[in-house]
Amino acid sequence: MSARHNTSGRTGKRAERLAAWWLRLKGYAILAQGQRCGRGTGAGEIDIIARRGGVIAFVEVKARASLDDAAQAISAAQRRRIARAAAAFMAANPRLGECSPRFDAILFAPGKLPCHISDAWRMDA
Repeated sequence: MSARHNTSGRTGKRAERLAAWWLRLKGYAILAQGQRCGRGTGAGEIDIIARRGGVIAFVEVKARASLDDAAQAISAAQRRRIARAAAAFMAANPRLGECSPRFDAILFAPGKLPCHISDAWRMDA
């Protein structure tokens, strides 16, 4: 593993911990972090799965040099993988069937407060 990857991995994990803390402050219950769902389906990892009321938020966390860079780092392919993982998670947790799924992003940049974007994207069937 390269030194750069190791540093970015630590930065990403730190951002995920801070994002979970930020969500808790906003009244969310954290259901899972670093959740891999739908193995073999091309699905990927969901950084944070959180619930508040009747909403399940599948949260992607990005830390970059600027908030704009962080927002742009969530690619269309990544959004599709997260949507597949979210569908697998919901299928594996039928007790959450009454909840509405939503895709959020929490963005980090040096010197800025976290930017939580609720309903950051939609995956229409």
